[in-house]
Amino acid sequence: MDNLSEALEKLKLASADSSTDSVESCVDCLLKALANNNTEASMKIQEMGVLPLLPSLLTPQSSCSPKVANIIAEVAKNEFMRTPCVDAGLIPPLVQLLSSADQEVLLQTGRALGNICYDSHSLQAQLISMGVIPTLVKLLGVHSHNTALTEMCLIAFGNLAELESSKEQFASTNIAEELVRLFQTQTEHEKKEMIFEVLAPLAENDVIKLQLVDAGLVECLLQVVAQTVDGEREEDIAQLKTSSDLMVLLLLGDESMQKLFEGGKGSVFQRVLSWIPSNNHQLQLAGALAIANFARNDGNCIHMVDTGIVQKLLELLDRHVEEGNVTVQHAALSALRNLAIPVVNKSKMLSAGVADVVLKFLPSEMPPVQFKLLGTLRMLIDTQAEAAEQLGTNVKLAERLVEWCEAKDHAGVMGESNRLLSALIRHSKSKEVVRTVIQCGGVKHLVTMATSEHMIMQNEALVALGLIAALDLVAAEKDFVGSSLVSVLHKLLSDERSAPEIKYNSMILICAVMGSEPLHKEVQSLAFIDVVSKLRAHENKTVSHQASLTEQRLTAQS
Repeated sequence: MDNLSEALEKLKLASADSSTDSVESCVDCLLKALANNNTEASMKIQEMGVLPLLPSLLTPQSSCSPKVANIIAEVAKNEFMRTPCVDAGLIPPLVQLLSSADQEVLLQTGRALGNICYDSHSLQAQLISMGVIPTLVKLLGVHSHNTALTEMCLIAFGNLAELESSKEQFASTNIAEELVRLFQTQTEHEKKEMIFEVLAPLAENDVIKLQLVDAGLVECLLQVVAQTVDGEREEDIAQLKTSSDLMVLLLLGDESMQKLFEGGKGSVFQRVLSWIPSNNHQLQLAGALAIANFARNDGNCIHMVDTGIVQKLLELLDRHVEEGNVTVQHAALSALRNLAIPVVNKSKMLSAGVADVVLKFLPSEMPPVQFKLLGTLRMLIDTQAEAAEQLGTNVKLAERLVEWCEAKDHAGVMGESNRLLSALIRHSKSKEVVRTVIQCGGVKHLVTMATSEHMIMQNEALVALGLIAALDLVAAEKDFVGSSLVSVLHKLLSDERSAPEIKYNSMILICAVMGSEPLHKEVQSLAFIDVVSKLRAHENKTVSHQASLTEQRLTAQS
């Protein structure tokens, strides 16, 4: 350490005199000391105030620049040295050195910047604002034959790409072309993994998604899948997962997805379809997720249903009923749910037996599967009276829905169960469905649903409750009283924040329950007439008209 102290003192003097030879020997001594004991040598460098001397040695003209950058890279391996490096003003001269033609300077500069900014979003954001991204992308293109430099660029991209502020800058460069070109030349698993780690965060950006598709990434990914699908080595399994996951990620962008769909005739789309009958769970999963992503507009959905994709998905689900793979179940149900959105698809999918296959997953205890199952059934029965009646009189389904309506730990499942319960009544308008829901204890959940913070759910609940009152008030009377329906309606009508539709349907329901003696008494005791008479002046004409009718009814039966 005495030699180090001496070298540090000499460096102070030499940097003041700009004596190149003296500086070089001091720098060599520092590097040697750091190699022997990095932490101790770094503390000494900090104590003796050497860091502020280094910016003047980081010039393109200085022959010491690569070694000085190396010193900084080594020092900055220690977390306690990173802030002092920033305070010493080392970042701006290092960034300038990224324009150097000297590959050793570039490598050490990249290391230094990477270590200083390691794990610091604020410092990484500073680098982005200083324009390092276009510079690094250019370096990758020029020096792609230099393995060490290429790795340095990839590590930097991986760190910077995590920041949202970087995406716009990346999108303005030819990063997609460079990464795809680099990927095509790689044979080693580790190198491909490094590129994947950059591609994944970049591909979250829709503009870059399209650039990657245009640059030919999809073809590369399909090639990796073909090469690794039957592999048993860990690296094959990892590459298969990464490449198929990335493929699905590219399909999340509307433009990139539509480009790959090519009207349902695209080779990529056809290849993805072939994954669904595969025996490989990862490919089945990626195939089903890809279909779910392709099924994001009506045109695609209609084409896919017409070309037999539903059957492939049903066969896949059938393979996963008993002790099946939950992620594959979830993905296949997601695809079916999306395909069921266009009205013209619903009857075709019902005829294909989708509801029957979906119901096989009713015993599932996995909330993600429950959630998608419910959503798929709700989409299928929308406007389909016959199917709604058939499902609505299925006691096992109704009992499960009532059970899930109480799943307070899983808000999504609870919400979807309520919505499906309501949808079965609204779309069937069937007395038998109403009776099934009453017998299974569903009424109280629909009353609770009417108090939801989501207007659409409130409305769906009120319409369903109105149909229950109209179709079988006698059977529902006890549940209406027990769940304080009248009190809930009073609150909804009194609340100024209630939407016009909510007020309208609440008044319709009030009129419907007046045929029940105990409910009629509750209506009278809560002085509904005062609340309703105020609504006659409501700005919405439908509401004000219904208020007049409801007031007449209340007055006549008071």
